[in-house]
Amino acid sequence: MAVDNDEQRILAEWSRRLTRELQIRDLDVDVELLLELARKSAESVIHATAPVTTFLVGYAAGFDAGAAGTGKKAPAEGAVSEAAGIAFRLCEAARNEGPGPRQRD
Repeated sequence: MAVDNDEQRILAEWSRRLTRELQIRDLDVDVELLLELARKSAESVIHATAPVTTFLVGYAAGFDAGAAGTGKKAPAEGAVSEAAGIAFRLCEAARNEGPGPRQRD
């Protein structure tokens, strides 16, 4: 999802403010990835899946990064990429097959 320069600035400021208030230190939010994931899920399933998808990806990434036990940025970024990759694959499957689970024959 393309955003203009003003929107990018606002998103960056909001992300910094929110991560600071949530006491999430040293996290660089990949806004473009999250926007693309939200757009893809909204297009592939229904609009309301956008915030749910991004929340679940963030939750899964946080869980994986926490399980790694290091608390460093690199594992968190890798966990986000991995969780987002799964979500992107599901979006593509939903576009082709519908949002529900695959039925086994």
